[in-house]
Amino acid sequence: MSDDNATLVITDIKAALAAADKEAESKPACFLVVGGELNGTIFDLVDGETTVGRNPDCTIPLEFGGISRKHFKVVVDDKTATVHDLGSSNGTFLNNQKIEAPIALNKGDMVKIGEIALKFLPKGDTERLTYDKLHEEANTDGLTKCYNKMYFNNKLDLEVKKSKVTGQPLSLIIFDLDHFKHLNDNYGHDAGDYVLKEKAQLLRDNGIRKGDVFARYGGEEFVVLLPNTNLKQAFEIAERLRKLVEEHNFVYDNQKLPVTASIGVADYRQGVNTGTDLFKRADSAVYKSKEGGRNQVSFYRA
Repeated sequence: MSDDNATLVITDIKAALAAADKEAESKPACFLVVGGELNGTIFDLVDGETTVGRNPDCTIPLEFGGISRKHFKVVVDDKTATVHDLGSSNGTFLNNQKIEAPIALNKGDMVKIGEIALKFLPKGDTERLTYDKLHEEANTDGLTKCYNKMYFNNKLDLEVKKSKVTGQPLSLIIFDLDHFKHLNDNYGHDAGDYVLKEKAQLLRDNGIRKGDVFARYGGEEFVVLLPNTNLKQAFEIAERLRKLVEEHNFVYDNQKLPVTASIGVADYRQGVNTGTDLFKRADSAVYKSKEGGRNQVSFYRA
């Protein structure tokens, strides 16, 4: 290798490291789950208090054996993160030592509660970028870059549990693109893929709020989970999203494609005990929209 090539490689490495440092600056402190069914899951630790326990209204709810309803908390400020046991039945362990008093966390510290081990990474740590990428790949749909079905189902169950405890409203919107099979048959699967990607980006840019969970559930079916949103609000949001799809110019290979959506809306209320219950209600509302002529929004009625 010539000296010029060596200089170029070193320069590229330095530029990549500088870019990673800059990207990491915006990342808060976090816990990384190590092992078990949540392996690789990242929980952000924002400034202030973060509570961890089995209660669905905890900041980080973990419904596993050996974990108390309110197990421990982490208090984060600009410089430190301190872990406090909250009188848990089985104790909180830091690097295999039971916590008897509040103690500061350092990079790589392992907090163990019940069956769960949590690795601490401080604010701005570049190591977290690797785990972010792995987490994204595991939880997003490759074509549309929305969350995938597995991630959505986990969030749906968790949010229903939260609503049962807190009484806060929760709504679900299900989209089903109209006559999507005909579109694929008439214009080709590449055109169908274009529509799915374009629709996902359209809704992400113009209709999905921070805190909503937008996912591709499968095929041409998309879902939006709306915490702290009642049925009336969710219906209005769904109608706005329906119009976005109807009025958007989907043009592929110089051809304008016919794209509309049938939409169903349901909310958490009596009779909803699980995420599956809420999904079935919204899904039945989708069929109501289809039976009513498609390209419309319907809500679930018992």
